[in-house]
Amino acid sequence: MQKREHEMDSQRFQQITDRYPALRIAVVGDYSCDRYLEIDPAKAETSIETGLPVHNITRVRAQPGAAGTIINNLVALGVGELWPVGFCGCDGEGYELYSALEQLPGVRMNYFLKSEEQRTFTYCKPLVIEPGQTPRELNRLDSKNWHPTPTTLQNQLAVALRSLATNVDAIIILDQVDEPETGVITQSLLQATVGIATPETTILGDSRRGLKGWPAIDYKMNLEEFHKLAPEANYIEKAAAAMARENQRRVFITMASDGILAADPDGTTTSSPALPVRGEIDIVGAGDAVMANLASALAAKATSAEAIEFANAAASVVLHKLGTTGTATVEEMGALFG
Repeated sequence: MQKREHEMDSQRFQQITDRYPALRIAVVGDYSCDRYLEIDPAKAETSIETGLPVHNITRVRAQPGAAGTIINNLVALGVGELWPVGFCGCDGEGYELYSALEQLPGVRMNYFLKSEEQRTFTYCKPLVIEPGQTPRELNRLDSKNWHPTPTTLQNQLAVALRSLATNVDAIIILDQVDEPETGVITQSLLQATVGIATPETTILGDSRRGLKGWPAIDYKMNLEEFHKLAPEANYIEKAAAAMARENQRRVFITMASDGILAADPDGTTTSSPALPVRGEIDIVGAGDAVMANLASALAAKATSAEAIEFANAAASVVLHKLGTTGTATVEEMGALFG
């Protein structure tokens, strides 16, 4: 097993990112409506009826979250054509989510479905906004589906995936739900990837519940998810290389402050250290920025070693954006490569 060292230069960075406007990427996964409720503590009241404190909301903003955060990052990178594959409910949050997605440049909504049987997956985030202070998030209010995704909807999503497979440069598959079979990434959806995954196709998967039982596609995971998949692995690098060789697909492992490890199908591994912290950080959205940048760089014919450098740069940009689920632009990342 060989370990390659690599350092991105500005010319190569430009060469890769110049290909982004021509890319077509599908993002298959659980889309949430991220609703931010901005609270002004100076307008606090006490309820006459209950005697409890009242938080007065002075601004509400909604944006696509979960798989939608990856779409936001791909938009920020200037990827030309984006295909969200997922669903929302026929409710107010669904209206906000659908509207927010369809307004983004390059987004094609042909395979984003509305279902009367589903609620829109929603993260409602109350934020206390005080002058000169970092926004402070209160307890989040979530809306999820706790029943199995209807069979008809599962079939529609599988058809969408197969339809797009030969018309895009990369497919991202993101499982964000805690309860199996209640979101977009069901066993039937995973089965639909088996016939479309080829060595020439970038299909990159990630699941917060771990990738055990997933088909042989490119894997992206954090250390906790890696240990779920390989619980007996004592040496991460060796185990990742073995996994990549067995599946004949790439493996990417994010390791927080230790950066990112990549393993190629030939067993070669590469690591890229995390960039230094530059002040206060907020980790929300960093993993999604990594996923978006791995997929777009690989689709633009970057090597695994180059792709993890892109991903680390994007994570560094997003980490320093406080109080929101941030994104990283090509310009912001390019500044880090000098």
